[in-house]
Amino acid sequence: MDFSEYGNPAGKPIVYFHGVPGWPSEASVFDAPARKQGLRILCFDRFAIDHAITGAEYYRHIAQAISETVQGRVDFIGFSLGTHAALEVSALMPGQVRSLHLISTAAPLDGGDFLDQMAGKAVFSLAQRSPGLFLWLVKWQALLAKRTPQLLFASAQGQDRELVKSPEFKALICQVLQQCFAQGTTGYTRDIRQYLQPWSAGVFACAANVCLWHGTTDNWSPFAMSAYLAERFLSNARVERLAGHSHYSCLYAVAPMICERLANR
Repeated sequence: MDFSEYGNPAGKPIVYFHGVPGWPSEASVFDAPARKQGLRILCFDRFAIDHAITGAEYYRHIAQAISETVQGRVDFIGFSLGTHAALEVSALMPGQVRSLHLISTAAPLDGGDFLDQMAGKAVFSLAQRSPGLFLWLVKWQALLAKRTPQLLFASAQGQDRELVKSPEFKALICQVLQQCFAQGTTGYTRDIRQYLQPWSAGVFACAANVCLWHGTTDNWSPFAMSAYLAERFLSNARVERLAGHSHYSCLYAVAPMICERLANR
């Protein structure tokens, strides 16, 4: 499986799971801090996996690609809906994953009253109730991402409101969104559908160290999602609360902190 690489090519390997919508270039947020800390960030192009591969086989495919690329134990970083993929893959790699850093994490929708607090409520609701209308909505999102991607951030809250004004962020997020849908919508829709299916029981039996980083004003994945997951893990999970931060601003804020922690382990 192809992957994008950031940081130090000779550094300690870290696997990054991009969000949904998302793309491997999203991991470039970690490039500078990873270089500073001597880390090698790899982000696999999971949307390119054969679209007929779904369910547990999808995660096994990712786990195999990681095992073939990285020797020995590895650390995972996941962002947004990518945290679900990171947890499912980790469950298939017992003893190989040292730690998981989950940023702006998503939790199962049946775990609480989350949906009404989410900016993506329409997407998830349609995916659950009307698969046909969901596909039409995704096509509209793809068109919007191609022509006016900034409109996808009209509901930005907290520090995300300032972040969306940044030329650097605008350039990156436009690239990420356009690449996400450049080869169609099937990779994106598969991850949404996988997320809405019952999660594997093994994700909560994770033996790796888990740290959940979450902004208190996040309206894409509410802060309560991290609190819920922290209670479900059988091992200790730590929640890092970032006051005033929202979805993407949390990602930018914690990138150097996570890199420093991983370098010192």
